[in-house]
Amino acid sequence: MGAEVRSTCPYCGVGCGVLLSADGSGGLAVRGDPAHPTNRGRLCSKGSALGETVGLEERLLAPQVHGSTATWKDALNLVATRFRKTIETHGSDSVAFYVSGQMLTEDYYVANKLMKGFIGSANIDTNSRLCMASTVAGHRRAFGTDTVPGVYDDLEEADLIVLVGSNLAWCHPILYQRIMAAREKRALRLVVIDPRRTASCEGADLHLALEPGSDVALFNALLAEVARRGAVDRDYVSAHVEGFDAALKAAQGSDPAFTGLSRETLRDFCDLWIGTEKVVTIFSQGVNQSSSGSDKVNAILNCHLATGRIGKPGMGPFSVTGQPNAMGGREVGGLANMLACHLDIENVDHRDAVRGFWNAPAMPEAPGLKAVEMFRAVADGRIKALWLIHSNPAVTLPDADTVQDAIASCPFVVVSDITAATDTARQANVLLPATAWAEKSGTVTNSDRTISRQRAALAPPGAARPDWAILAEVAQRMGFAEGFNWDNEAEIFAEYAALSGLARTFGKDFDISNRAKLSSSDYDSMPPFRWPDGPAKSGGRFFEDGGFYHPDGKARMLALAPRAPAAALTPEHPFRLNTGRLRDQWHTMTRTALSPRLSAHLPEPFVDMHPDDAARLGLAPADLLRLESPQGSAILRLRITRDVQPGHLFAPMHWTGETAPSARIDALIASVTDPVSGQPESKAAAVSAARFEAAWYGFAIATARPRPECAYWALARTDRGFRAELAGTEEIADAEDFARALFGLPDAALQMSKDMAKGRTRLAFMDGEILLAALYLDHKPVRLMRDFLAGLPGTETPWALAGTARGDMPDPGPVVCSCYAVGRNTILRAIGAEGLQSVEAIGASLSAGTNCGSCKAELAALLQQGVSRAAE
Repeated sequence: MGAEVRSTCPYCGVGCGVLLSADGSGGLAVRGDPAHPTNRGRLCSKGSALGETVGLEERLLAPQVHGSTATWKDALNLVATRFRKTIETHGSDSVAFYVSGQMLTEDYYVANKLMKGFIGSANIDTNSRLCMASTVAGHRRAFGTDTVPGVYDDLEEADLIVLVGSNLAWCHPILYQRIMAAREKRALRLVVIDPRRTASCEGADLHLALEPGSDVALFNALLAEVARRGAVDRDYVSAHVEGFDAALKAAQGSDPAFTGLSRETLRDFCDLWIGTEKVVTIFSQGVNQSSSGSDKVNAILNCHLATGRIGKPGMGPFSVTGQPNAMGGREVGGLANMLACHLDIENVDHRDAVRGFWNAPAMPEAPGLKAVEMFRAVADGRIKALWLIHSNPAVTLPDADTVQDAIASCPFVVVSDITAATDTARQANVLLPATAWAEKSGTVTNSDRTISRQRAALAPPGAARPDWAILAEVAQRMGFAEGFNWDNEAEIFAEYAALSGLARTFGKDFDISNRAKLSSSDYDSMPPFRWPDGPAKSGGRFFEDGGFYHPDGKARMLALAPRAPAAALTPEHPFRLNTGRLRDQWHTMTRTALSPRLSAHLPEPFVDMHPDDAARLGLAPADLLRLESPQGSAILRLRITRDVQPGHLFAPMHWTGETAPSARIDALIASVTDPVSGQPESKAAAVSAARFEAAWYGFAIATARPRPECAYWALARTDRGFRAELAGTEEIADAEDFARALFGLPDAALQMSKDMAKGRTRLAFMDGEILLAALYLDHKPVRLMRDFLAGLPGTETPWALAGTARGDMPDPGPVVCSCYAVGRNTILRAIGAEGLQSVEAIGASLSAGTNCGSCKAELAALLQQGVSRAAE
């Protein structure tokens, strides 16, 4: 292995430091960086598996134009020419960029500068619009700018942590483990506010399973109770806050029953929140992804402002972001309604200052099209040239089928990405190969304003180039050479830092101007630091002593009224659908699906339903379920669980046309957005649910990727190749022909068995005694030892048709601990054989739960199950 390179994890907004070691053959070893202030050496399951995701199997290695390989010169000339001619013919607002929190800050800066300063349009938006735009809007309304007041250390200094719409244990595991470690040392309380019971509820002191969309009603009730109990910090409010009286009057007029919570539960929550001075309220997508998301954010901020619990150790509202550089995108003006360095696009003085700094030919005078609006404009022809960078909106935007059709209809589409194998990339006229995470150099900003270096440990493969370099070359070809002639990322960062000094003169919070004169070597060795980092202020918290960014220096409390989700439940669509993430997957799985152990935990798309609803509909576990909304439909595997309330459903958002085309969950989501932030309501769709009536079901394993053609299929990578779930609506006429086509094995030796009475057919394809592939067919959901069978392809397994484990090869069961690939059956056997009595004992025996700890809730449930079995 080569020397270790300090870099940053490319997943969530926690921003963990990693140490990377290249093996010289394209492989990479990854471990947590003990010196990084965020994670102190720990990594979650996704971070631990990063080394498994750097292969070149699905990489885009050369530019493609209309499906054919092209030179960089030809591809970039075409992009520049088409964008320039479109602008000349139809105006600057006829083009758009849709960018991503997967970009580094330097990439973001170049894209923003090109679109806003040189093309002269504000039509640049980011997939972070789907993540935290409501938080940006809430911060700007309350504070005058998009400032995160607190820091991660507050999580350990608080006496009460409140998680609102945040499954921190799965979505931000390292932060959750910092909280859990603090709880072991002292009496730190934990409250979870979420309609669904999640892994974050394990060990919580209180879980508030409120009605979807009712967060404003809950925090209005809290604000009213704060005032009734005399807990308002009158001195702080008088000196630093406007709008208290109107906000309180609105809160007192709000009906707490809107939450669906009992009076006792509301009282218990208020007792904890009001009775604990050092409280941190963490919020995430359950707050943001709502048609009232901005109001939810401000309802939380109201309570902290009224009590003066902000900007002090262990106190404050805290937004945790979903993407690695969502914060960097906010800072650099990657959103359609912002300028760089938190300057305001509507402010003529700000516009003129940025235009002068850039020596730019043009500057938009109004916000551009936000994400959902942008793709509506693509659909109706207003946007005629579109550049998509490191994002997959054909899957992730609401009403995803319509978005996919819109992209396909656009006259000119450019996609910069690391792979051509996405739903979005398939619609492109030009594909540009970009460098991937371990090949990039630049900076990212995490959720507590810490800026970290991302450093390359691997050489770019093929013709791949950094995003900033691609954008700069197109800008040069469009005639803007003087503004885009950097030699490296350090020069871009220095320019950006200098611009932040200009923003400081307008009284803005974002300032890293102390770094404006960094040399390239200083930039290369730059350690993590938290902004601001300028002459006026360095690091730390905001707002303990006021100092807000409205013209009068005061914060604003808002008068808020709760609103129900936009999609009303009807007899035709009686279920409320919530969507979200899984512990071991990321966005649309472009990276995580390459890791067998990350795919092993929950390898198939599913929907959670309460037992009462399942019984009423006559459904059984493992049935396939069709969900339908006015926008679209999806087919998912049913899980029956009390983690969701009656009338509620939950489904993950990760599957795509590459992994499970009938499970693209955002096809069901209406393109309703928050009126302030433009963020879609992704967690409260109205849907119907019914059994998917399949004529047959199948399970397949293979050394090579199968190519299914049937109504339902879901594919996952394994250590031995692939596994797939299948179902079809028409009987298979010839099982052998079907299987040979599925596996691409026209001549392989075949073993085959049929049980006509039970309607079962099993086929195995062999090379001597080596199993190449197997297919198990049934007229009902197939019962097999799937996780055991998934390990058989490529081994001597002449008995594979049996579908069960041999005595000397026990079935590990579904993976519970992805960090160490420990299966459910292995854990239960150890509990029984060794008499394990605690989660810690399981860890000592099997290592499960000892790395990121995000599987501890499942380990606790298995422990209870194992002990119950032993007592029988």
